[in-house]
Amino acid sequence: MGARYRPKRIILVRHGESQGNADDTIYETVPDHALHLTERGREQVRAAGVRLRELIDGESLRVWASPYVRTRQSAMLLGLGITDDDLRLEPRLREQDWANFQDPAQIKMEKRIRNEYGHFWYRFTNGESGSDVYDRVSTFLESLHRNFAEPEMSENVVIVTHGLTMRLFCMRWFHWSVEYFESISNPDNGEFIVLGLQEDDRYKLNAPFEQWNPDVVPTPRERSSWH
Repeated sequence: MGARYRPKRIILVRHGESQGNADDTIYETVPDHALHLTERGREQVRAAGVRLRELIDGESLRVWASPYVRTRQSAMLLGLGITDDDLRLEPRLREQDWANFQDPAQIKMEKRIRNEYGHFWYRFTNGESGSDVYDRVSTFLESLHRNFAEPEMSENVVIVTHGLTMRLFCMRWFHWSVEYFESISNPDNGEFIVLGLQEDDRYKLNAPFEQWNPDVVPTPRERSSWH
C-alpha cells in the first residue's frame, strides 16, 4: 500500500553560493549556520528554479530544507510557490559540522589529514565525520518513508540541502560503497539531481555524479542507480 503513494520524483537541490564558498575566512567570525547566499548564489538558485518548475510542471510538491540560512534562502528563491509555513525545516539535513568558529590554518591541516585518512571516516576536531552525517541522513530517510504511506503524499519531494549531504543521501539510498562515495564530487552550487520513480517502484538517478577518481570502478549495483 505504501508504494502506491511514492512520489514520482525526489529532487535534491544544493544551495547557491554562500559567503563561505566565496571567502572561507568568514568562518572565523560567522557561524556556518548563519552564512547567507551571495548575489551570485541567488542568481544560481533562481536559474535552478526555472528548470525545476519546468520539470515539476504544476504537480504537487512537498519541500524539506536544512535549517541553515543559505538553504532556507535557496528554498524560497526557487520560486516553487511555497510559503515559510510550507517549508519543512529538518536539522538532520544540515551541513557536516566541521567546528564552531573555524581557524583556517587548523581546518587546512585537518583537510590534509582527511585526504589521507578518508573523507567518510575522518572526524573533524569539534565536528563530525562523513559517517556521522550518514547516520543522521539514515534516520531522516526513515521519516521520509513514513511520509510515503500518506494518501495525500505529494507527487514531488524537494530537499534543499548541502553537497556532501546530497552524496550521502544517495549513498544510503542506493547502498553505495565507501570507496565509490569518496570517488565522486559534490554537485555545483545551485544544481539539483533527480531520483525518478521507475515502473518497478524503484528510483534511479537522472544522471550519475561526476567522478573525480576514475580509478574507482562502480559496481553493477552502483551503476544500476542510474542505468
